[in-house]
Amino acid sequence: MLIHKKIKVGDKYIDAFSLKLLSKNLILFRARRGYIMCGYLNLKTAQRFNDAAIMVTGVSTIGQAMKAAVHSCSLAARKLGVYKGQPIKEALKLIS
Repeated sequence: MLIHKKIKVGDKYIDAFSLKLLSKNLILFRARRGYIMCGYLNLKTAQRFNDAAIMVTGVSTIGQAMKAAVHSCSLAARKLGVYKGQPIKEALKLIS
């Protein structure tokens, strides 16, 4: 099952997705300048494509991801001001 939500960040909206896989959910937030992904996706690949990618771990819902902190991020995300341990709501403002 795919869940899609629009989340307001300041005066903009981002797309949030949750996709039920076999044992866990894949969580992805897509913003204008980058994205937030769960541990199912590969940060090294995002780095290779020069994407502003942010990883959260230990989440299985969109709501949990919104309350999480940055676990790790790509160089492109760091250039936008994202850092490890930053609340996701702050990171969303930087990539929206």
